[in-house]
Amino acid sequence: MALRRFLSDHDLVLRRARQGIAADVAEANLSGTRAVLAVPRTFMNESGQAVAPLRRYYGIDPAHTLVIHDDIDVPFGKLKVQWGGGHGGNNGVRSVAASLKTADFWRLKIGVGRPPNRVDPADYVLGKFRSSELEAIDVAVYRAADVAATFITDGGEHARQFAGELND
Repeated sequence: MALRRFLSDHDLVLRRARQGIAADVAEANLSGTRAVLAVPRTFMNESGQAVAPLRRYYGIDPAHTLVIHDDIDVPFGKLKVQWGGGHGGNNGVRSVAASLKTADFWRLKIGVGRPPNRVDPADYVLGKFRSSELEAIDVAVYRAADVAATFITDGGEHARQFAGELND
């Protein structure tokens, strides 16, 4: 959702990547900085199958990679930018780290909070938002798109600081 918002904000359109890369991509230039934006065509749990070939084809250093994902350990509607670390049970992040052969890449976590009443975490993150949550998630998605733009133009540390400011 955040990437689609970013694409809309910057009048970009996803196109199928070249053969052998299981993703849709858009190339952008923000303030003189080139960026490749991608949505894997794989199951989310297998995102690494798209990320590694993209990285090789475009020559992207993992240190210049931002993976945007939901996170149940971040409060609902909040954002967190983090360098490296574990996968926190997120199988998509686990797949990306395995394919890159490093956990050293940036993550933009969009908080979805903890599942209520013993709901299975997998079912929770794959479910639909309740109507009472839609406004807050829309705001989070809008802000996440702005944080992604900051990552592209100013780098990870600035994006981390900006995300923190947006949470205040």
